[in-house]
Amino acid sequence: MITITGGAFQMGSDHHYADERPARMVSVADFRIDRAPVTNAQFARFVTETGYVTACELPPDPADYPGMPPELARPGSLVFDPPDHAVPLTDPSAWWDFRFGADWRHPLGPDSSVEGLDDHPVVHVVHADAAAYARWAGLKLPTEEQWEYAACGGHDRSEFAWGKEREPGGIAQANIWQGTFPHHNLSPPGRRRTSAIGSFPANGHGLYDMIGNVWEWTDSWYGPGTTPASPGCCATGTAEKRARDASVDPALPGIGIARKITKGGSHLCAPEYCQRYRPAARWPQGIDTSTSHLGFRCIRNAA
Repeated sequence: MITITGGAFQMGSDHHYADERPARMVSVADFRIDRAPVTNAQFARFVTETGYVTACELPPDPADYPGMPPELARPGSLVFDPPDHAVPLTDPSAWWDFRFGADWRHPLGPDSSVEGLDDHPVVHVVHADAAAYARWAGLKLPTEEQWEYAACGGHDRSEFAWGKEREPGGIAQANIWQGTFPHHNLSPPGRRRTSAIGSFPANGHGLYDMIGNVWEWTDSWYGPGTTPASPGCCATGTAEKRARDASVDPALPGIGIARKITKGGSHLCAPEYCQRYRPAARWPQGIDTSTSHLGFRCIRNAA
């Protein structure tokens, strides 16, 4: 883990997506954070020692998803499945496939494995899976404020974690999409999905993959603009419930799945589609959802 000395920084951005606004000054205390996302090897040790079973290895309860056909209540997860031709960027179903049998051990489906991927970030973990690992390790998931402060790498008010240019000198600084999304990927083999830790430079704090590779769970409930009270910080039980309730997607009131904030973007972020390869960027993710481009890292607060 890396020690991050606390301080004040400008969180958010007034120049990109609406839910990053307003840019505002925020202070964080000292904390320690994992140098890199939790890897397949680390997660495998957790599973071996505890017998833990992840959410996507279990069939969902149709009662939790009104209208779900019972025959679809089978274990699985969302896998990126690139089309072989250009498609409208308004329809993510063109490149996402809910694949039965996909889980952290089988990232592309039941016939795949993580053999040779020990040093890649673990994926196909819901928020509860990440939190369970953190508890086992005696750690926590970061708040959005902690994550963003660490991601800046000391470059306060710079657009990217490494400075002002996306690819200084034409050199990629993170595992983000190269080519035309979602059908034309120019990344070399081994980087077209997750990449090994250390494939790209660390930021100013010595942290790897704070931008790109995989999205990362935080422990903050989603809300537009300023972040609601984060659990494990200063939230009372009432404030915690209020923040959780406010995080529910208003477009899906019948389901009512709460959402946490994820940060950092992934190997699927592209200039023409998802410019969330920046510390200020954020994404609301249902706490029940796992994907092939979503992982996590842990923190330890100062005593």
